[in-house]
This record gives sequence, structure tokens and C-alpha cells, in this order.
Amino acid sequence: MKPFPEIPLSSEGAVLTVTNTSGISVPVKSAILRKLASLIEEQENLLFQHIEVVFVNENDIIDINREYLSRDYVTDIITFRYDENGNNQAIEGTLFCCAQRIGEQSAEFGTAKKSEFYRVYIHGLLHLAGYDDQLPEQKEKMTKLEDYYLEQMMNLL
Repeated sequence: MKPFPEIPLSSEGAVLTVTNTSGISVPVKSAILRKLASLIEEQENLLFQHIEVVFVNENDIIDINREYLSRDYVTDIITFRYDENGNNQAIEGTLFCCAQRIGEQSAEFGTAKKSEFYRVYIHGLLHLAGYDDQLPEQKEKMTKLEDYYLEQMMNLL
């Protein structure tokens, strides 16, 4: 499938690239992805230099999970930040989003499919920003931030 065009973020030279190789239609708009990235940039005092969002199928997310994280299961998102120590001020990274899993989650959680896709995207941006969700208190904090940014997104529409 053809990638979406590159979309500048708020920072000079920053780029957002969105590609859908999943074979499933994803209910997101590039302009909203850009606005969310800019909002998080501003609120978290960050600079996103380049964000690549790739919507993949279940087989691809399992392959990525297995190869890079030694895990053998489907997940909704895998985030890679390209500076190993996380100290670069200009953040670059890739969000691999499993479109099928995100759709299933929206049904499980009783949320709108569009909202779940944006939530997972926000979750990935928060990982790029340095947030973790390994411990229950970390997961709770990230969930609150996801809720906050989803609400802010609704105000932008």
C-alpha cells in the first residue's frame, strides 16, 4: 500500500510519515496525528524530529516482537526510539501499530474504533517521550495521560 505523504510537525524540519501495510483500513487522519504530536511536543516540552507510524498486520507485529523483544505474541504497538540512551533532544522513532489488534481492543473495551487508534498512537508518542508502562503505577500514569490527550484532541476537532 502506498504511504501517506510526509507531514511536517510543528518544529522546523520535523516530519511525520504514516504508512499502512496492514491490509485494513485505519480510521485516522494524518492532520489529527500531526496535531496530537504537536500538542504532546508542547505539553511535554519535547521536540519530535521524525516520527514514522507504520500500521502492520498480526504476522508482522509478531515478527517484530519476536525479533527485537524476544516475545512471541500479538501486541497493539511496538515503539522504537532511535537514540539508545534517550538523551537526544530531537526525538526520532517508529511506531509499529497492529491495526487488527487495535480494532479488536476497541470492541473489547467498548470504545470507538477511531478513539482506540488515536489512543494507541498517543501511547506510542508517550513511549518516545520516555514514559514506561512496565509497573502498575507507570501504566496508570500513561493511561491518565492518554485520556488527557484524547480529550484535548476532541477539543481540537
